[in-house]
Amino acid sequence: MALVNSPDAADDSGLTAYSLSRAFGSKTVLHEVSLRVPPGSVTGFLGANGAGKSTAIRMMLGLLKGEGKSFFLGRPLSEWSSPGHVVGAVLGGVAGHPRHRVRTHLAMVAAGMGLPARRVGEVLDLVGLGEAGGQRLGSLSLGMAQRVGIAQAMLGDPPVLILDEPGNGLDPHSLRWLRTFLRGLAAQGRAVLVSSHLLGEMEQLADAVIVLARGRVVAQTTVREIAARTGTVTAQSPHPDRLTELVSKAGGTTRPLDGDLIAIGGLDRFQVGALAAAGSLALSWLDERPSSLEDFYLSVAHEEFHIR
Repeated sequence: MALVNSPDAADDSGLTAYSLSRAFGSKTVLHEVSLRVPPGSVTGFLGANGAGKSTAIRMMLGLLKGEGKSFFLGRPLSEWSSPGHVVGAVLGGVAGHPRHRVRTHLAMVAAGMGLPARRVGEVLDLVGLGEAGGQRLGSLSLGMAQRVGIAQAMLGDPPVLILDEPGNGLDPHSLRWLRTFLRGLAAQGRAVLVSSHLLGEMEQLADAVIVLARGRVVAQTTVREIAARTGTVTAQSPHPDRLTELVSKAGGTTRPLDGDLIAIGGLDRFQVGALAAAGSLALSWLDERPSSLEDFYLSVAHEEFHIR
């Protein structure tokens, strides 16, 4: 997946952002951020806390001013007469008075969008909360609040959905529901952007990833391409120096591990086995761990990854 480098790259589907830049005082927090979220897929927006993900999202939605352009279905959001029918956003649960009941809150939002009252019941059923409309917002669990936020975002049946750190604090059951739900939306042809610093969850959810580090896009690729990368090979030989020499001559890298094991990079296990056979070198262990999203992230972000 190539980086977006021109506003002409925007088309009439999905979400495209070009050259987003933003400073708070003397500190620049976004540097020429460009990205593409195609329809029919879930795109993970990855980065450590403070990398600039939330700032970029709020700029795309017009909630923060700055430099650059964003296109929803090929047009700036300001050119759409009813933005809620184009993009739905979940920026941390649901915003509403804690004493308001779920159905009342959603009915007010729906009315403001010119939607019929029946749409409230439809979106509550969509997120599995058909029986929870009478609960007060302030009494909702974190997982239920997240679902109500998604229900609100889906009122206008938008083709683009943006969620900012939706997995924070959710239990495993809520995370699985969220993953299944978002995959279903993508299967319907929607463009789904999910920001997160939870790499394990994103590895299961996303089709593509965009990595943000210190306010800059440092990678934009697909999860399939990451999985196809050469992983880390672990080998053991009675003659480790000879194995290291063979690997180095073939362009690989080596790193000693405990128990006389050697970590080998740049070559797969088949190449290492062939080198050893050609050099009449015995191997007592040979294994390969596939490249993970975490490995990829750490290789491109070059910054500490913070777990909350």
